[in-house]
Amino acid sequence: MAHAGCGCPGSMARVIERNEATENENTVKAASELRQWPVQLHLVPPTAPWFQDSEILIAADCVAFALGSFHSDLLKGKALAIACPKLDDSTPYVEKLARIFSENNVKSITVAIMEVPCCRGLDVMVRQALAQSGKEIPLETAIIGINGERRN
Repeated sequence: MAHAGCGCPGSMARVIERNEATENENTVKAASELRQWPVQLHLVPPTAPWFQDSEILIAADCVAFALGSFHSDLLKGKALAIACPKLDDSTPYVEKLARIFSENNVKSITVAIMEVPCCRGLDVMVRQALAQSGKEIPLETAIIGINGERRN
């Protein structure tokens, strides 16, 4: 007998229907807006030079795959850190983010999360870290729908 689990609604399998566009030989490929490496929050050093005098994007791992215009709409001109509040060991995230905010001249923070409930944890962690840093930095949250549309 199969177990009908009731986990996070964000884990529910879904098929996303798309209209197949006709391939155009003249299609221009979008350039990457990535400005640094590494991008995983566990790996980025809090004093990395790209955080100094920067706008920072902290994105849930799935956002770049769901939002087709991720690079042009969210990443362009920003330092990036990615994380998954559901799958990563997020215990050290608040402390690390607080260090990034307090040890650098951060101009703004954008948190990009998916619409699923478990993703809200990343927004909560960033807000806790900002409070812990003692700084007042403009913060915006971008919520991305599973179908790839921006919800706000």
